[in-house]
Amino acid sequence: MTAQAKAVAPDAVPGNIVLHVADVFKNFGGLKALSDIDLQVEEGTTHAIIGPNGAGKSTLLNVIIGRLPPTSGAVVFDGNVLTGMAPHEINQLGISRVFQTPEIFADLSVLNNVMAPAFARRDGAFRVNMFRAVMDEAEIRAEAEGLLREFGLYARREDHAGALSRGDKRRLELAMCLIQRPRLLLLDEPTAGMSRHDTNTTIELLKSIKSRGMTIVIIEHDMHVVFSLADRISVLAQGRLIASGPPQQVKDDPRVKEAYLGVPAE
Repeated sequence: MTAQAKAVAPDAVPGNIVLHVADVFKNFGGLKALSDIDLQVEEGTTHAIIGPNGAGKSTLLNVIIGRLPPTSGAVVFDGNVLTGMAPHEINQLGISRVFQTPEIFADLSVLNNVMAPAFARRDGAFRVNMFRAVMDEAEIRAEAEGLLREFGLYARREDHAGALSRGDKRRLELAMCLIQRPRLLLLDEPTAGMSRHDTNTTIELLKSIKSRGMTIVIIEHDMHVVFSLADRISVLAQGRLIASGPPQQVKDDPRVKEAYLGVPAE
């Protein structure tokens, strides 16, 4: 049986498993970046993926969102096989990703940054009917302004987004994701380069996002962030999944201590 067939089998994706990375390998020539990754993410949880530099964490996210095709295996989201789909098709299914470096439209206003993805969400935004088009824009603007109030950016809604601090750019990018109403949010080191104050603010914001029932997968090196947010942690080392479970269980795992601290596993 192929990995894809396994992934779509009814008993391979239980009702509470929203994302299943099934037996995924990713090779770059002779380099095995990912080897036999089998990862399941429960709906409504925050699932952290940690590991040393070069462990394959960002490669795994790129496979999930379709930027990189797996050498073998499959990725399934809510019963849909993502393998072979384009990134924009995957996004339309309800998956959004926040990158290490905030990806915003620097020359647009903060408000227009949040409104732009909503138009894409509504399949081109403006309808043929002009009255309907005006109503769509008004609804989107109101929704965007509400998110900016929630994220503490409303006072800067008319400013160019490029003038924001790194922490504010991150909050803006999260608002841009949320207006698309995703079911799954993928975060690649969302607090990288932030001050401790901005990091703590982002932690509280992510807790608020999780309270909406959203599923979050986060890659993060800051263990304070990981243990503040994660319901479950998976550890990658040299492209392999070496541990997965509740935070304390993973923290005490001798294989994890060896990977991070060089402490030989007993």
